[in-house]
Amino acid sequence: MRAVIGDGAEWIWTLVAEHFPDAIQIADLYHARQHLWEVARQLYPHEEIKQKTWMKVHQKHLLDKGKIERLVGTLRAIETTNFQMAEKLRTEADYFERNA
Repeated sequence: MRAVIGDGAEWIWTLVAEHFPDAIQIADLYHARQHLWEVARQLYPHEEIKQKTWMKVHQKHLLDKGKIERLVGTLRAIETTNFQMAEKLRTEADYFERNA
């Protein structure tokens, strides 16, 4: 059995499917954490302590423990009237859902 680790980019998974159709596709934790940090920074711009607190909960208790469904649900449940923030939350929730 083969496994391929990637950052979650669609073009990578397309190549993997073409060349290694039976491979397990795994999104690497480093890039997944980067996506989560982007959410924290947008939720709490210029508030590093709040960013770190948010990450402690969402990274350590959800992402790192493989609770991706809960993480996706949490991201989708964040309410905002800011269109850009809503779009970012949707994009990142989709990323985690697609790469679970």
